[in-house]
Amino acid sequence: MDTGITSGVSVGDDTDDQALNLQKFQKMHKWDLYMDADQLNTVDNVLASGDIEKEAALEQSILEENSPYSEVRASVPATDDPTLHTDTVRAWFLGLVICTIVGGCNVLLTLRPESLSIPSTVVQLIAYPCGTFLARVLPSKPFTVFGKQFTLNPGPFNMKEHTLIVVMAAAGTSVSYAIDILLAQEVFYGFKYGWGYQLLLTMSTQALGFGVAGITRRFLVWPAAMVWPTVLVSASVMVALHDHSKSDPSRTNGWKIGRYKFFLLVSGVYFLYAWFPSFIAPFLSFFCFAVWAAPNNVIVNQLLGGQTNIGLIPITFDWSIVAGFTGSPLYVPAFALVNNVFGLLIVMLAAIGMVFAGPELYKYFPISANSTFDNTANSFNTSRVVSADFTLDEAAYRDYSPLIIGPTFAMAYGMSFATLSSIIVHVGLYNGKELWQRMKLAKNQDADIHLKLMRKYREAPEWWFMGTFLISFAFAMAASQHWETHLAWWALIFSIFIGVIFFVPIAMIYAITANAPGLNVITEFIIGYLQPGKPLAMMMFKSYGYMMQYNALTYSTDMKLGHYMKVPPRSMFRAQFVAVFWLSIVQIASYNFLIGNIANICTADAAASLTCPNAKTFFNASVIWGLVGPRRMFGPGSLYSWVHYFWLIGAGSTFVGWLVARKYPRTWVRYIYFPAVWSASGMIPPATCYKMMCYIVVGLLFNWLVRRKWPNWWSTYNYTMSAALDIGNAICAILIVLILGFSNTSMKPWWGVTVVSNNLDAEGAAVSKTLGEGETIGPAYWS
Repeated sequence: MDTGITSGVSVGDDTDDQALNLQKFQKMHKWDLYMDADQLNTVDNVLASGDIEKEAALEQSILEENSPYSEVRASVPATDDPTLHTDTVRAWFLGLVICTIVGGCNVLLTLRPESLSIPSTVVQLIAYPCGTFLARVLPSKPFTVFGKQFTLNPGPFNMKEHTLIVVMAAAGTSVSYAIDILLAQEVFYGFKYGWGYQLLLTMSTQALGFGVAGITRRFLVWPAAMVWPTVLVSASVMVALHDHSKSDPSRTNGWKIGRYKFFLLVSGVYFLYAWFPSFIAPFLSFFCFAVWAAPNNVIVNQLLGGQTNIGLIPITFDWSIVAGFTGSPLYVPAFALVNNVFGLLIVMLAAIGMVFAGPELYKYFPISANSTFDNTANSFNTSRVVSADFTLDEAAYRDYSPLIIGPTFAMAYGMSFATLSSIIVHVGLYNGKELWQRMKLAKNQDADIHLKLMRKYREAPEWWFMGTFLISFAFAMAASQHWETHLAWWALIFSIFIGVIFFVPIAMIYAITANAPGLNVITEFIIGYLQPGKPLAMMMFKSYGYMMQYNALTYSTDMKLGHYMKVPPRSMFRAQFVAVFWLSIVQIASYNFLIGNIANICTADAAASLTCPNAKTFFNASVIWGLVGPRRMFGPGSLYSWVHYFWLIGAGSTFVGWLVARKYPRTWVRYIYFPAVWSASGMIPPATCYKMMCYIVVGLLFNWLVRRKWPNWWSTYNYTMSAALDIGNAICAILIVLILGFSNTSMKPWWGVTVVSNNLDAEGAAVSKTLGEGETIGPAYWS
């Protein structure tokens, strides 16, 4: 019986073609960290034997029967049913409704202290019962509109429709960076340009990224080596929701529960539990028991406190702490997490050394404070040095104070410099030949099972994406030039050029390691020299240089999900295109609603705890790089000139690592991934070392220990559990904000509530030294 389901095996390929494909595979995957050394050795040995039939058999087992990667095989079916409907009325209806709700809610959630958001896995959970309900109740009678026949109910709700809904809503799971720009401009700096400016700014930053993502699909979506670990969670949940069969105990280390029931069980249990760390018993979040025992001991709070200090004992019982800033660690490969550990150790040891054995300056600040300071060790008062046209008043700056940042903040900038130089060297040495080959291959990529299955569908023309890019560029030019942003037109073009040039190397690293080094620091650095003393120009330049790349990563991620789920490319384009522009309107409407209705927003006294940690970090960066500028902060003779050594450290370490890996290509050395080492502190601040270490500990527990000890359980349940924890936590957080936050309801004080805040770490007062009245720190002269 013909079911319509195909496996993608190319029966017509002759033996010689399969042998050539295996040779191509060997070249392309030389440095592939997802391929075990044993697999690569097998390929080498078969090719060395010269036996064409063996080569053909191995090629078929690696590329044609399934994905060469166990992670992908555990999450993505290697089949396709081309008869399934995708662009259905119910899919578009649900997609627009859900993306509207999610986009609005996420604007609210990202303003909370832990900066949560509703992930795409939550959208999957919501969309599934909605889709199955509509499949039961909608009429199947056909309609004819403009000569085309369609039906409201073409049959059972399927995975392709489900994926289309998720893709539309996914654009709203990542809140536009324009929201942080607007908060910094309107709340912290105090000026407003109105809805026209807000919409053009948001649409242009979002749509530029969409255009770039579509043009670069050949490098980032089609190749099998671009695994995209984050996508595997969504793919696993998608399969779990549509497959209600029980698990085979012989293949799941004795467990019988199906993934769908497991998903519902874990998400429900964690939803109930999440009320404790989030509201009833906050001590479960920051489980810094040593600080509770010695709340007024400075050294204990500095070393073991997790809120504004180092937190050397990373223990938490709150998924918000684990996944709040970086996402779930359960989809991050163990080798990437181990590299992150070394990067964080560098930051932590350096910060501790700076406080206890370094310059006197650092003894007056909390180790991990997300703040800028003046020479009295108080928060830097920006209003004292900003002129009426929102540029630096140099005379006032000289009369006031130099800008000072804490040790972890300073180290995070140095690590960012090392990250960028490491990325350039790494991609050039490890992936340069591969990129060149893929540019020459264009659409004739070396095809794994999933690309072969997708070739049955018409591809979306690249001029569609190029047209979107050009339209959004016009929006960007209008937003930056019509209003007084101080950003020169040539600076706008240069910022977009930076984002385009660096996007593919950064996206390749993210597709392999689930770590996404950003261009935030380098864009801040460049505009600080090009247009010094202009914080508004800095924010715009950073948005178009850095956030275009960030948004492009989001859209590439969704394209890879569509690729894995076999959604036709033209359907993907339509869904993403509509979502990009519609969600810009939704997010700006939500933003203006919150600004107009939340008292003291973005302050410690804000209703519903909407303290805006990301916007505060963005504002601090605008002061450091835009207002004061990199010449004063990091130039020769400045307090932080030493961070420029990290450019050499990042490039040099990567080059040395490459030399060693060439000598020992099949040893553990090949897993040393310096871009992941140096980018480990990419979310610090607003995250802290404590939160990042909690993230890494949980990730290694499952992706190293559990995977090695119970591999069948891991392959069946790991990604499903990750999604379930995200969903249970997010639903609880939304209810707390909507039900308790807006009514200003707080938990009655008891030990589990007060112990978290009654200590030097929580108060930001764990400092080695304090200043007397009239005393100052830092240089005696500055300009």
